[in-house]
Amino acid sequence: MAEPKTKYDRQLRIWGEQGQEALEKSSICLLNCGPTGSETLKNLVLGGIGSITVVDGSKVELGDLGNNFLVDESSVGQSKAKTVCAFLQELNDAVKAKFIEEYPQKFIESNSSFFSQFTLVVATQLVESSMVKLDKICRDANVMLIFARSYGLTGFVRISVKEHAVIESKPDHFLDDLRLNNPWPELRRFSDSIDLGTADPVVHKHTPYVIILIKIAEEWANTHDGNLPSTRDEKKVFKDLIKAKMIASDEDNYKEAIEASFKVFSPRGISPSMHQIINDSCAEVNSNSSDFWVLVAALKEFIANEGGGEAPLEGAIPDMTSSTEVYVNLQKLYQAKAETDFLVMEKHVRKILKKIGRDPLSISKATLKSFCKNARKLKVCRYRSTEDEFHSTVQLELQKYLTDEDYCIAVGFYILLRAVDRFAANYNSFPGQFDGEMDEEISRLKTTVVALFNDLGYNGSTLTEDLINEMCRYGGAELHAVAAFIGGIASQEVIKLITRQFVPMSGTFIFNGIDHKSQLLLL
Repeated sequence: MAEPKTKYDRQLRIWGEQGQEALEKSSICLLNCGPTGSETLKNLVLGGIGSITVVDGSKVELGDLGNNFLVDESSVGQSKAKTVCAFLQELNDAVKAKFIEEYPQKFIESNSSFFSQFTLVVATQLVESSMVKLDKICRDANVMLIFARSYGLTGFVRISVKEHAVIESKPDHFLDDLRLNNPWPELRRFSDSIDLGTADPVVHKHTPYVIILIKIAEEWANTHDGNLPSTRDEKKVFKDLIKAKMIASDEDNYKEAIEASFKVFSPRGISPSMHQIINDSCAEVNSNSSDFWVLVAALKEFIANEGGGEAPLEGAIPDMTSSTEVYVNLQKLYQAKAETDFLVMEKHVRKILKKIGRDPLSISKATLKSFCKNARKLKVCRYRSTEDEFHSTVQLELQKYLTDEDYCIAVGFYILLRAVDRFAANYNSFPGQFDGEMDEEISRLKTTVVALFNDLGYNGSTLTEDLINEMCRYGGAELHAVAAFIGGIASQEVIKLITRQFVPMSGTFIFNGIDHKSQLLLL
């Protein structure tokens, strides 16, 4: 068997050893192992998830051979859960796999305590009533839950968690933490020691842009009542000031300074999103608070006191044109400041833990280091319960989407995916599932859609004939291509939740296979 570091080499580059360890320690429960469930679990097993438990009471049928790669002809008539588990273990024998031959809808009713043992539950192809029951069970047990469903050429993925805090959000684009507009004393003294007016052309063209911008920003503030450029005209003048300092056309450091000047223009202090987090009611911690909120409480103390309105410094600087000596000295300055901030944060954390009656050393230095490094990028996600979403009337968000031309198909599928569950509850089959009078099925589904709209407070509303006809044409089928796509999205969100890296999606993801579009409905 390959060594884990070799086996998972590519993904370790994305979420690191800490993320991989979280995956390997996690246990996943899958409800229904049809194409959507199997594709979701396949991705997680290949990624090195710790253990899986598959709950499905159905047998493999001939129809499954056309849309589920984890069954074959020899397994027809056998337990689907057992067959899928066997195939998954062939993909990665390090993953522990169990199966339970029970129908999920009945299992949810009779075994509510069963789910508390898992890190996360993936529920596929559940009808609305079962979704609501399972969501309540998982929320009460603080177990993360993801719903996924494919239905013809559409499908959805939805996360349901009370609260999910992310330290390593890893945004695609984020401003470097250089403090160009608010340098600390040591950085300012270092900057003052360098003369931009030097006559030595080699020194001049190897002064890093960080120093250039700090000095010119200080020069500007001294003549503008302590303010930095804010208007478009002022920013242009500021760039012209930088350009005027050049003594040769090939000075890349000054070109870099002009390109990076926007870093000076950003507001001092912390962002509105960080303000929101440190002022959250959860930041008033007690003995039951999570480690994350203890760290946030310490961060609030730091910002209000030693930080002077700023978060702990990250301590890294980007590549830039510079002499080696100046760059190394600059790098050491940033690293030293980051270490100083870390030590101050550590004191606050230990003090708070002691105050709330917990072990002062219960939060590791590694966790605290990561928190300090990512303090400006913290994210807190909270999700509405499915019961609240499904049973509340007159949703302003839904009304907005219904009247938005760009979202009308996505919200149409959202309504229809709920309507077909009502249809199935009334007629014991999904519209168009069996050979019969299609016109009658279409009429029944249309009546069901109108009734659903009435329950939501939109009396007399309906959807287009084409969309209702299309839903009847699907007959509740899981197409492999759609199932694979939905399974890919679901497994991606599972990894985000378990590793606590990257920001999980915040609404209901709807796939529209007709127009090849994916959209997120924030309901």
